[in-house]
Amino acid sequence: MASSPAPYANRISLRRRLDHVGIALAGLCAVHCLATLLIVSALGLGSHFLLAESIHRTGLMLAVMVAALAIGWGFMRHRRVAPLAIAGSGIALMAAALLVEHGVGELWLTLAGVALVSAGHVLNLRAAR
Repeated sequence: MASSPAPYANRISLRRRLDHVGIALAGLCAVHCLATLLIVSALGLGSHFLLAESIHRTGLMLAVMVAALAIGWGFMRHRRVAPLAIAGSGIALMAAALLVEHGVGELWLTLAGVALVSAGHVLNLRAAR
């Protein structure tokens, strides 16, 4: 009796979905950063919520978990280092953003980080085809 290909297809589908979730999380992070800067600076509203440290820590934790799982899983399949290195660099920049004071420096570190994490996920999707 031959084994069904369905479990393998489900694993691929889950890995692909994780990459898509990672891209979406990075996009949401970028939108959050830009919206926070605009709303807080222009209107002076929402700083108690939008600048909360817990939002940044939670976002970083989610990004690290999703990237580690999706990128690591992809690497195990395709053995290409570029997605791993690029996403890892992005996560490092996002972590560095937590160490600097809220403001423009944090914004640029975070935006660069989420761009690299997204690029790592896209490369991971392409490499695993």
